[in-house]
Amino acid sequence: MLARSFASQLLIILVAVVPAFAADEQPYYPGKWDDWETRTPEEVGMDPALLAKAVEFSIEHESSRPRDLDLAIRMGISSQTYDELIGPTKHRGGMNGLILRNGYIVAEWGDTNRVDMTFSATKSYLSTVAGMAWDAGLIRDVEDKLAMYVHDGTFSSQHNSSITWHSLLNQTSEWEGTLWGKPDWAPVWNGEMRKLHAPGTHWQYNDVRVNCLALALLHVWRRPLPQVLKERVMDPIDASPTWRWYGYQNSWVNVDGVRMQSVSGGGHWGGGLQISTRDHARFGYLFLRGGRWKDEQLVSKEWIELMRTPTPIKPVYGYMWWLNTNRKQFASAPETSFFALGAGTNMVWVDPDHDVVAVVRWIDPRHEDEFIKLVLAAIQ
Repeated sequence: MLARSFASQLLIILVAVVPAFAADEQPYYPGKWDDWETRTPEEVGMDPALLAKAVEFSIEHESSRPRDLDLAIRMGISSQTYDELIGPTKHRGGMNGLILRNGYIVAEWGDTNRVDMTFSATKSYLSTVAGMAWDAGLIRDVEDKLAMYVHDGTFSSQHNSSITWHSLLNQTSEWEGTLWGKPDWAPVWNGEMRKLHAPGTHWQYNDVRVNCLALALLHVWRRPLPQVLKERVMDPIDASPTWRWYGYQNSWVNVDGVRMQSVSGGGHWGGGLQISTRDHARFGYLFLRGGRWKDEQLVSKEWIELMRTPTPIKPVYGYMWWLNTNRKQFASAPETSFFALGAGTNMVWVDPDHDVVAVVRWIDPRHEDEFIKLVLAAIQ
């Protein structure tokens, strides 16, 4: 069983998330909302000209996708069945980003306070809500079957009854069914339906199954997940009150006699997290500091170790965070880097080796690695 002793049984030894500090030195944490200190590149050991080159590179390589994200999403799913949008969308802003070194802002461009869709970067927030449930003992063991926790029929079939939290979190669940009007095999690409495999044996990036995880966590917390995230993460890290986490127009359920909306783990059919770059940076910085914010451990180090454990059949994926195992995801980034990634591209890059967090929004995905390479080249 993968209980709390699981971390000690790992065959893969992960580099600690938290960088070393002198005994009398404490890491810097920003104040509330926009109370965030800046440093010149020279003050944090970076070359200003090379850092400026990285910023300019990102600005020059903005995504060509329409800023009308309703249109962009429809273009992306126009060849598929079950393509109806059922969650809110909004027009996106322009290219923007922010780079932290040692917790201080060293580069910032565009409107980093603008709230935008973030697509599948939402999944890393969903993973965090799951981790806090595990930390709180609401999930006893990640190898527990979901049928022990959810009794609404979602996991009652013979196939689905063997699905575990572990397989849902690393996208190997192979859940079978229809949720919020979308079948597990949607979207259909090139007219080919997906083959179903035994749970835990096949990796597949699947928004319907991620939404099953969100529904299961709603049953476990018995509270709307945005409230859980707000109270246990976003308020403690002094994020702004501007972010929102949406579900679908038909994703309402009854929990203990109260009508609640089950949120989505992305924006494939609309919905998902809408958030600013600055709030993304706070979230990334929380994980750079090993789940600790000032004097409070918000997410346990044990969960972060589980979260960063490569999935054997998909080593660049953990618990809804992208990993850089063998530098397969981004050749220019250290292997210890990890990422919240969403279409657009929306990227939250956490680099413990260099004490860096970088958030970049709406960069062309073909140029992500070069951006990373240029940022690291600026470190002296």
